[in-house]
Amino acid sequence: MLSSMAYQVSEMIYAVLFEDNEDHADQRAAHMQAHLAFLERNAETVKSAGPLTDVEDRKSAGGLWLVEAESADRVRRLVEEDPFWPTGLRKSLRILSWMQVFSDGVRRI
Repeated sequence: MLSSMAYQVSEMIYAVLFEDNEDHADQRAAHMQAHLAFLERNAETVKSAGPLTDVEDRKSAGGLWLVEAESADRVRRLVEEDPFWPTGLRKSLRILSWMQVFSDGVRRI
């Protein structure tokens, strides 16, 4: 018998870290509207997204997405569907699983 505290987790939260490729920075403006439309279409999966900026030199440092998905493979497929992906704008990509343990002043575990 399952206790009332037990639950089944079918989807994980992933942090996706992108590092920019400055050699292709000119691609950002050209593809920004398609990129934003892509994020809007995938809003149920991509929970948050935005650019990262280096605090020292204020230059663009890449981007961060928080994605809710059933697997890291699904996250990778989603990233590769983004209009930014084929442009060379992304120098590197890291997909990290993330477990939220605290939010809005409340412990989650």
